[in-house]
Amino acid sequence: MKRPHATLNRRKFFQTSAVAGLGTLLWSRSLLTGAPGSEMRFGLVTYQWGKDWDLPTLISNCEKAGLSGVELRTQHAHGVEPSLNATQRAEVKKRFEDSPVECVGYGSNQEYHSPDPDIVRKNINGTFELIKLCHDIGASGVKVKPNTLPEGVPPEKTIAQIGRSLNEVGRFAADYGQVIRVEVHGRKTSEIPVMKAIFDHVEEQSVGMCWNSNSQDLLPPGLESNFDLIKDRFGDTVHVRELDSEDYPYKQLFELFVAADYAGWILLEARTEPSDRVAAMKHQLALFKRLVSGA
Repeated sequence: MKRPHATLNRRKFFQTSAVAGLGTLLWSRSLLTGAPGSEMRFGLVTYQWGKDWDLPTLISNCEKAGLSGVELRTQHAHGVEPSLNATQRAEVKKRFEDSPVECVGYGSNQEYHSPDPDIVRKNINGTFELIKLCHDIGASGVKVKPNTLPEGVPPEKTIAQIGRSLNEVGRFAADYGQVIRVEVHGRKTSEIPVMKAIFDHVEEQSVGMCWNSNSQDLLPPGLESNFDLIKDRFGDTVHVRELDSEDYPYKQLFELFVAADYAGWILLEARTEPSDRVAAMKHQLALFKRLVSGA
């Protein structure tokens, strides 16, 4: 399985807090023995649980919960945006360097499916700016997404257009030591065969797919077959919702990732509103370790 993008930092991982119990014991043994899946790391997407935390609070809360990294979402309270000047970018980088929490990257809304070439160009240029931002703050990549297959346009035309755009931003990202993470997302485009068709046009090694734990993953012929269809194109990030959710087979998903010896980030994109988000993050970390060791 190709894993060209997974850059891991074991020192930072071991600085995070442990969770008591059998799951932690098995997890520690798997790290020592190099068991399949032992390189996966758990972090947070600032989608709901971190959207209103400023950057110091976000980092501090991830530290308290024992999470190893964070993907920063655009337009959230942490305020990490392309408008930051060089001094401000250096300050963001320093905050992460002084913490065991890693800045995994940036979760953007850049998309390349529009039938209007000017809109596509605007999104490509916007991705270029985010690549520069991630380089400056010490992150490793930018998340982008398809959002739909427009009505009235042959699907194969849009699919090829998205693929060409990903190649362009991927070449630019490689020049800055960054990667492009393509979230499995959108109307029709979240269906696994469509994502495979898009990646059939992607040649740049700096472009990888971000599995997004969608209900569409379960469409016939089923999770395992859909997973196998695209696993060779995975990048270094995966999005999951709460791991104790009953509407998605996370046990089976983790068995597949462990069997593939996936070595990237598992990032929590939580949807609920717990009263104590730090405690909830600790709970999700414990579930993550249990799922990996159990697989």
